[in-house]
Amino acid sequence: MFRLKELRDQRHISQVFLGLELGMSQNTISRYETGAREADYETLISFADYFNVSVDYLLGRTDNPETNR
Repeated sequence: MFRLKELRDQRHISQVFLGLELGMSQNTISRYETGAREADYETLISFADYFNVSVDYLLGRTDNPETNR
């Protein structure tokens, strides 16, 4: 996923920790970050909610991280 690693690194969160927080394995997080696996709609929302950014920001469609809530 385009900005997942960037967001995780900015917050000094390991793949293992993020996986535990979201109920995923470290391997799954790694695959999302490398593009070996694509996230479904629910997973995208989980990442966006966790990092408090919009899905569009997460995917690199905008440089504005703010959500429209």
